[in-house]
Amino acid sequence: MKPIHRLLAAGLALAASAASADTWPSKPITFVVPTAPAGSTDIMARLVGEPLQRALGQPVVVDNKPGASGNIGAEFVARAAPDGYTLLMQYSGYHVGNPSLYPNLKWSPTRDFVPVAMVMRAPHVVAVSGKLPVNSMKELIEYGKKKEGGLFYASSGNGSIQHIAGELLSRQAKQAMTHVPYKGSGPAINDLISGNVDMFITTPPSVIGHFGTGRIKALAYTGSKRHPSMPNVPTSAEAGLPGYEVESWFAVFAPAKTPPEVVAKLSAEIRKIVESESFRKKVDDQGAFATYMDSPTLAKFVDQELAAWSKVIKSADIKPD
Repeated sequence: MKPIHRLLAAGLALAASAASADTWPSKPITFVVPTAPAGSTDIMARLVGEPLQRALGQPVVVDNKPGASGNIGAEFVARAAPDGYTLLMQYSGYHVGNPSLYPNLKWSPTRDFVPVAMVMRAPHVVAVSGKLPVNSMKELIEYGKKKEGGLFYASSGNGSIQHIAGELLSRQAKQAMTHVPYKGSGPAINDLISGNVDMFITTPPSVIGHFGTGRIKALAYTGSKRHPSMPNVPTSAEAGLPGYEVESWFAVFAPAKTPPEVVAKLSAEIRKIVESESFRKKVDDQGAFATYMDSPTLAKFVDQELAAWSKVIKSADIKPD
């Protein structure tokens, strides 16, 4: 190609990018959720999606693609057209845990995605079935040591932070535990309520609505201080597990090479949502914290988290079952 032709081609590409950013969005946007409905990731997609739909004037559709520990949904978005119409509402356990657990991962958290915005951070809660005759962490550990086969704990998939949290608890409490992975929090919660599993260490939004019914009991909150929405739930340290702190985060990502102007516009609208009083109250009621990070800040944070969780996974010798 002659130099003048290369310049023309580059100019046309830039013009097309600018035009797409100027007219975006001109059709519905899809939020892919890599878990089953009713879990924290799904809840966040809907809490963000509804006001985002109003702000952008286009429908925002939530599309659940559970399975393979979040890898099905993540790979789908990684391979989607980078036009701002297919986004990933991602759970940190998948984004920064899976790369250390699956050597043949078909997507990269840094090469295949551009960060858009963080929307929530959430310490976990140690939730147990209401059918268990326990009301504290001490009683749970004593019960588990007497129970044949030990405790069975659920997660939303192999390699999820829920999985890692269970392994860390097992080591700290010196308690035998069996991991039972599901395709998301929704199915795990159903089995927790029925008593098919004993425990689920997860972010509060997916379980907090059951605490008042007695079907699920909260024994500890894995933050450094109690959450205002759960004032009677002790921290891990108060419950006898000092140093046992586990936190997840949830963020929006787009396929790599999505136009920067589109990412910036989307991030700005999400910031308005996350910093609004109504959103903060909804997230607070869910036992979590509304937290915004812009694209560059989130990119640096992801790099830090990848290094930190790689160290945790290797030191605890955690393997995908």
